[in-house]
Amino acid sequence: MSSPDSLNKPLWSGRFDSAPDAAMLRFSTSLPFDCRLWRYDIEGSIAHVEMLGQCAILPREETQIIADGLRNLAAQIENGELNFDDASDEDIHSFIERHLTAQIGPVAGKLHTARSRNDQIALDVRLYLKDALRAAQSAVRALQRAFLARAEEHFGAILPGYTHLQRAQPVLLSHHLLAYFWMLQRDFERLEENFARADVLPLGAAALAGTTFPIDRQLVAQKLGFAAVSPNSLDTVADRDHLIESTATLSIIALHLSRLAEEMVLWTSPEWDFARLSDAFSTGSSIMPQKRNPDSMELVRGKAARVFGDLTTLWTLVKSLPLTYNRDLQEDKEPLFDAFDTVISSLQIARGVIETVVFNLEKMKSAAGGGFSTATDVADYLVRKGIPFRQAHEITGAAVRQCETSGRGLEALSLDEWRALDARFDEGVFDAVSVEGSVAARQSEGGTAPVRVREQLERAQALLA
Repeated sequence: MSSPDSLNKPLWSGRFDSAPDAAMLRFSTSLPFDCRLWRYDIEGSIAHVEMLGQCAILPREETQIIADGLRNLAAQIENGELNFDDASDEDIHSFIERHLTAQIGPVAGKLHTARSRNDQIALDVRLYLKDALRAAQSAVRALQRAFLARAEEHFGAILPGYTHLQRAQPVLLSHHLLAYFWMLQRDFERLEENFARADVLPLGAAALAGTTFPIDRQLVAQKLGFAAVSPNSLDTVADRDHLIESTATLSIIALHLSRLAEEMVLWTSPEWDFARLSDAFSTGSSIMPQKRNPDSMELVRGKAARVFGDLTTLWTLVKSLPLTYNRDLQEDKEPLFDAFDTVISSLQIARGVIETVVFNLEKMKSAAGGGFSTATDVADYLVRKGIPFRQAHEITGAAVRQCETSGRGLEALSLDEWRALDARFDEGVFDAVSVEGSVAARQSEGGTAPVRVREQLERAQALLA
């Protein structure tokens, strides 16, 4: 067995006459955050050492001892016999190797044959990233299901659509909810693309140039479930594209959630009164007893800033690094972990909000007819009578001006008043100015007409099926 002193030395201590400064050790340790990679570190080490045995680089009996020791170590960490709280190891690799050596002896030192911490950490992060991307996709799908369920539940309900935060044209509530479904679908697809580029085995690149041992990288890729093996050892060690682009995708998801959050904050305000959050996703005030605050959505909106910051950190971290590994890259894990943790939890909160929010359908429909939101329908009605759109636009604008002067809506004008504006108006104008008629008329593909929204629902159902 190794002596206790040798177990506590850094893996690279042989080159140096004296120990690092205590402050330097504290400054440089990554164990407090890369400890969450322990499962991937052990999984990768088992695949690596089994390959060393199968390629006759190490004796089979030794590789079996090491693999069994790693599995026992994983069980001890899993059940709490070993923890990271009081450990002073430099990183997760040192922690695993130290405890493995303490339990199976010097043969543990052979585990590091034909690899470096450079390709080892690259492997750990890719294994983590693949799991994290799948977890994010699962959370995206759950929120999509919530939007789809509420869109089906409230099919036919009408609310105002907006441009410039001003009432524009009536739309179906289902159409509005499905807008977020399709945003999330693009997010899901981007996560899938990220997964494909993360699904490449880096182990075998060693420090930067590959290894002199006759390893079988394809065998390790097969054991670990990677679709491909990286083609260039220099790029493999230096590459952090998969972290950056995954975090960029998470930033877009956070952006979408922030837009949703802003709408929910507006819709639940007394001035809008379109929706009411459930108690489970609302909070109160410490001084004002009447308050009902949409803190869940405000936090989702605010946490988007963290994710944008995580992406900026990764961009800035890598932007000037020469090939290949530089210690700067130790700083890539915290923003990556934070981005996934933040976005997945935000998706879960958003799902809870959408599943439980109560919509004020009467208020929505009432507001949908305000602000002369069917004015474009009147202009379109005139165009169908052969009037050029610019002239139709001018006639309808005169109708709006007349209504504003008299404090009425377009639907309140009599047929005589319409004909006074233009003799070509007939009874059909009343269908044009109704919110139901306005919605039903928008039958272009992707429009808000019920027949088109029903097509969207069926397409969305097929995607989730």
